[in-house]
Amino acid sequence: MRALLFAALCAVAGLSGAAETIRIKDIGKMAGWRENALTGYGLVTGLAGTGDSSRNKATRQSIANMLSRFDMTVVADDVQSRNAAAVMVTANLSPFARAGDAIDVTVTSMGDARSLVGGTLILAPLKAANGQVYALAQGPLSVGGYKYDMNGNVMQKNHPTVASIPGGATVEVGIVNDVSSAGTNGGATVTFVLSDPDYTTASRVAAAINNALGANLALAQDASGIEIRVPEGRRARLTDFLMAVENVSVEPDRRAKVVINERTGTVVAGGDVRISRVAVSQGDLKVTIVTDNSVSQPLLVSQTGPGVRSARVANSRVDVEEQGETGFVAAGSNTVADLVQSLTRVKTNTRDIISILRAVKAAGALHAELIVQ
Repeated sequence: MRALLFAALCAVAGLSGAAETIRIKDIGKMAGWRENALTGYGLVTGLAGTGDSSRNKATRQSIANMLSRFDMTVVADDVQSRNAAAVMVTANLSPFARAGDAIDVTVTSMGDARSLVGGTLILAPLKAANGQVYALAQGPLSVGGYKYDMNGNVMQKNHPTVASIPGGATVEVGIVNDVSSAGTNGGATVTFVLSDPDYTTASRVAAAINNALGANLALAQDASGIEIRVPEGRRARLTDFLMAVENVSVEPDRRAKVVINERTGTVVAGGDVRISRVAVSQGDLKVTIVTDNSVSQPLLVSQTGPGVRSARVANSRVDVEEQGETGFVAAGSNTVADLVQSLTRVKTNTRDIISILRAVKAAGALHAELIVQ
């Protein structure tokens, strides 16, 4: 059934994907457009005895340091940490974040806290790789799970030591991304970067931009980047110009790939992936070992010695079953979808199809990149 579904999907892909055009914004982005990772250390308080134990000196020291900011001097050894937990706070700063924007944060336990349910994150600065603070995080945690244990009985759902705070961080320092730069001719340019580098697609994108905007503005620099010159009259309204560029339609080229997931028995391929002439012969040999366990009981226990007792006897047999006929498929200049349909007609299961495709690739008849996950 799964193989039939695969073949049907391949056939549909072969029919609908022949002249498919998409917007170039769906296959790449402007250079300089990237998110920035932020990381911070903090304390979660308000836990109902599910926080870090007294063995975590870092947690107790952090609580003592926090109290010292409020003019309270407490020795770390005197601090009880069961209602608190040391956590790491992570977030992603969008490429156009401005001061005052709210971003989502993720909170993860560092110590031996059993659960973060009901906790609140105390103000934690979030730093980038350069060590500068870009956001401040604080707020009640949202935990999509729980864990309760008593007398050796444990009931747990999901991971209660990981939580999130939607909009829990406030951006303090915004990011200014200037996507334009000085081009080779001295004018302002922007660079469009493909998600999957390909020379054919890069050339088609440049040609499509030139045809749509009516001038020789785009030039493919390599398999990934297309340099686009910004006309002098549109530099003041760069956003409108980039909107026009992003909505240009293009027919991207794609490499022939066959993706195999052996754990789930899934095969995904484009409907136009070609194979050369190949003959496939597939047989099936099943070896089954069956063990029958029985108990041998003495007839007259009272008349035997003290060492006589019941004995457990295992009787094993080996059954060998070989398929009477082997499936034979002769494929000419067809696609992978045609081969799978032929194998399905001879009742080949999905995992055998995976092995056959790997063998066809080894024979040099599969003209596609074979990716095994």
